[in-house]
Amino acid sequence: MSILIMLILLSILILVHEAGHFLTAKMFGMKVEKFGFGLPIGPTLFERKVGDVTILVHAFLLGGYVAFPDDEKDCKLPLDSNERFLNKPVYQRAIVVSAGVASNVICAYLIVLFAAFHWGYLPAGKYDVYVNKIIENVNSSVKKSGMQNGDKIVAINNIPITNTGSIISIINNSKSYDGMYDKSQANKKLAELKTLNIAFTEDEIIPKGITVKLPKPEKESVIQYTKEMEMGLIRYKSNDEVLDEKLVKLRNKLRKDKKNYYVSNGIFSLSDISKAMSDNSHPIYFTVQRGDKVINLGRIYADKNGKIGVELAQKEILDETKGFKAIVKKSTKYLWYNTYNMCYGLGQIFTGNVPLKDLHGIVAITKIGGDIIQNSGIYYGLLLTAIISMDLAIVNFLPIPALDGGHVLFLIIEKIRGKRLNDETVEKIGTFFFALLIVLMVVVIFNDIMWLKG
Repeated sequence: MSILIMLILLSILILVHEAGHFLTAKMFGMKVEKFGFGLPIGPTLFERKVGDVTILVHAFLLGGYVAFPDDEKDCKLPLDSNERFLNKPVYQRAIVVSAGVASNVICAYLIVLFAAFHWGYLPAGKYDVYVNKIIENVNSSVKKSGMQNGDKIVAINNIPITNTGSIISIINNSKSYDGMYDKSQANKKLAELKTLNIAFTEDEIIPKGITVKLPKPEKESVIQYTKEMEMGLIRYKSNDEVLDEKLVKLRNKLRKDKKNYYVSNGIFSLSDISKAMSDNSHPIYFTVQRGDKVINLGRIYADKNGKIGVELAQKEILDETKGFKAIVKKSTKYLWYNTYNMCYGLGQIFTGNVPLKDLHGIVAITKIGGDIIQNSGIYYGLLLTAIISMDLAIVNFLPIPALDGGHVLFLIIEKIRGKRLNDETVEKIGTFFFALLIVLMVVVIFNDIMWLKG
């Protein structure tokens, strides 16, 4: 039932978008031939003439459209008719093209206002995270750090914490002896090794039986997150290098022996030794609130599986929205905050920081939305719908042919040139980019299916 509700909400967003185009077109006296729900790919499920407009529902439901006489080759409307879209001034056409985006923005804001008014709260986008249970033995670094059940986690490695996801990610990336070495530490160790072993000035294989003096072992640097990483907008990317199998064995030997020297087996160089010494542990520093006190705990180390032996709990922070002023102010803040995050995430996609396999679409959204409605209630489902509406507006207004933003771009070019671009050229460009969008849709649907299977 919750998935069906989510599908209905998403369908409403598509209808709102196309209604924006339709109503503004009618406002300017333009004739609309068709109002389509879904894309004209595959069979048509429903078709009916209502007044002078043909209403259609297509099997490929991912989208919608409004068709003008100019789009229909067999249209009997005279070419010089004032009802034709292309015969209207540029500014009127630009308003009609942009109206779908504007409708989605307005719809998003109204949904957030509705939720804020009826629910009386809006999510602040943050969580209080607590230590629910320490499950390691008493000799673990967690116990030694002074951490206690009930501690509220304020920061990790001086990074303010607002959710459990970032905590888990930082701990997971702080694995001990994970087969990755810190390049900067390896360079430092190499310089120290050369100072201690002046006979080896070149990076050469050390003869078998020769004793190599080792510098003092050091822990790897702490994992540093940016604000965007902590918010989950981008992933953490390690600059560490992978140790090969031979260097892993060397690392294990040095770790086991715990000596300040190494007797060469005739296989490794000083550079190899420096790399092996640079794969150990990233210390993790927690700052917690206990009662009225803020406490910096001792360092904690994750095991080879990225675990520290702590069970976490989180409580969502809600902003109360009582009174007209609070509803308007906090609804605006909520929508702005989430829109900024979406734009930032979109930028990460175009710069390649978010891989194509991480893109998801309507299948995943419907499943997630259904789960949210079922587990958290209808207000969370409504707020997700508002965010999707804003996302739909932003993506549609990108200056890409086949999208609304692409049409606006053509209109701007037309205004600057003083005449329209060649119809054939516009059609070829539009067809090409429409095909690319279909390919992207297929990729996204495939990602959704694989995500559901996983």
